[in-house]
Amino acid sequence: MRVRHAWIAGAIVMLLTAAGCSLGPPYAQTAPPPMPAAPAEVRSAQPAHNYVWLPGYYTWRASDRAYVWVPGHWAVPPDGHVWVPGHWQTQASGYTWVDGRWERRG
Repeated sequence: MRVRHAWIAGAIVMLLTAAGCSLGPPYAQTAPPPMPAAPAEVRSAQPAHNYVWLPGYYTWRASDRAYVWVPGHWAVPPDGHVWVPGHWQTQASGYTWVDGRWERRG
């Protein structure tokens, strides 16, 4: 039974991470400069009034040694939470990514 619970918990974490919807602490990923300019994003129509737009961002794919654009998408926020977008912080060795996350309001 424990194996099943661990597998389910792992799957949930992978899905949240893949969607950029972390509820936990920021994740750091280091990439070298230069970072390309963000492309103009076209938002699709808002699916319903309770959806919020999570903007796209660049991620670093170390295997290709290249930045890859992750497009924005609509998401339903957890009750009482607001989206804090991820961002790249400048470091001496390049850039460090801080994941976007849901934060509790107030």
